[in-house]
Amino acid sequence: MKAISIISIPVTDQQVAKEFYLKLGFKLLAEAPFDNHKWIQLAFPGQEAVSITLVTWFPNMQPGCVNGFVIDTDDLNRDIEELAAKGITVGKIDQTPWGKFAAVVDPDGNRMSLHQK
Repeated sequence: MKAISIISIPVTDQQVAKEFYLKLGFKLLAEAPFDNHKWIQLAFPGQEAVSITLVTWFPNMQPGCVNGFVIDTDDLNRDIEELAAKGITVGKIDQTPWGKFAAVVDPDGNRMSLHQK
């Protein structure tokens, strides 16, 4: 084993979720049918080695169950301003000994933390 490549994010509506993650700064890597589903894969520009896929087919992964998904940033305040301008609400900044964090919640309740060291 050597790396994490894809993280599944459970959603109810893939198109609504896709629009949210595009606003968050992800870019679309793939959108294609497979079996009776649709594969939607996104990653941050220049960071395609680790991506997310928006899933609706895992019965043990209910939409909104993801917590602790951490997204690194170099300028948390700037990112919060840019996301607010796009209509994305970001929680208050929490200062910890290992950096600053602010929560972002997708339309299904999946929770991510923006993190600046």
